[in-house]
Amino acid sequence: MCYDKEVKVKELEVKNFRNYDFQKVQFDDKVNVFIGKNAQGKTNLLESIFYCCIGKSFKNCKDKDLIRWNTQKASIKFVAERLYTDVKVEVIFDISKKKVVKIDDIPIRKIGDLIGQVNVVFFSPQELKLVKESPDERRKFMDIDISQQNKRYFYQLTRYEKILANRNKLFKICSTLDSVKETVDIWDRALVTSAKTIAFERKKFVEEILPYAQKAHHFISGGKENLNMIYKCGCGVSLDENFEENMSKLLKKNLEKDFKLGYTSIGTHRDDIDIFLNDVEVKNFGSQGQQRTVALSLKLAELESMKEKSGEYPILLLDDVFSELDTERQEKLLRFVGRTQTFITCTDERQIDGKIFTIKDGKITNFGK
Repeated sequence: MCYDKEVKVKELEVKNFRNYDFQKVQFDDKVNVFIGKNAQGKTNLLESIFYCCIGKSFKNCKDKDLIRWNTQKASIKFVAERLYTDVKVEVIFDISKKKVVKIDDIPIRKIGDLIGQVNVVFFSPQELKLVKESPDERRKFMDIDISQQNKRYFYQLTRYEKILANRNKLFKICSTLDSVKETVDIWDRALVTSAKTIAFERKKFVEEILPYAQKAHHFISGGKENLNMIYKCGCGVSLDENFEENMSKLLKKNLEKDFKLGYTSIGTHRDDIDIFLNDVEVKNFGSQGQQRTVALSLKLAELESMKEKSGEYPILLLDDVFSELDTERQEKLLRFVGRTQTFITCTDERQIDGKIFTIKDGKITNFGK
């Protein structure tokens, strides 16, 4: 493996971001380990890297929450080396204005222009709930991965969410079903068009990532169980050449129901992934260990899938995952670490070969191997 041809973050600078005043740091090309007690700022560093890749936090928070307490502005900046060229990303936050995102010092108008510049896979204890929690988690998993590879998908996803919000708004502002019918067709046509792109791309994604997930699961579990995944479309129709026509008919059929409910009852916002081990659904019947193994397999499959499509491994962010994995799974995960540039947070020193950063009160107090 030629590591000098893989994507990697060379330098990161944070200013008034979360609990950091100012910090500028250079990273190792392979493994970087952030060590410190809880609430010292380890995860905040991963969050800043993730933000520069995706344009938003992996936490459910507002941009103003990222600005350090009692300050008005914050910024994060990184320089990443890619296969053919370096890329510089800077994000500037202002408590009274919209954020500004720059690529190579040029402001961009749409976050879609940022996504895909530097691909990333994030893995945390929360991600271990990917299998057993609500469908929201699995849709998020699909959306972040596909969007990094397919800008058209990201734009259609954003468009779909806006159209859906407008369609649902009709049910709240219109007092009668007849008044809804006057304009709902406009939103239905637009919704169906975006839904088609989203549904077909999600199905394709699940089918493409499955072999990688099966291979990773076989490696972690020792080949004891057979993993399978099936994309479950929430549009209520088959994914074929008649998709748009059939979904349009179903939206009309369900209109009265939707009006009474106050929201749209079918669509890709209801999508899910059914996951099975030996033909038994893992979400409802799998043990905690099985669920964690599947979740870990899916995240490792992301690495290999992105490498296959882009020619580069993505950056890997591991946030305190070793505390949630048993010794065997820790060892299996560490075998993947180093294939790509990896950032790890933990509360104690472990036998990990990499560059060590000690974090305390939002300051990096030690560097070393």
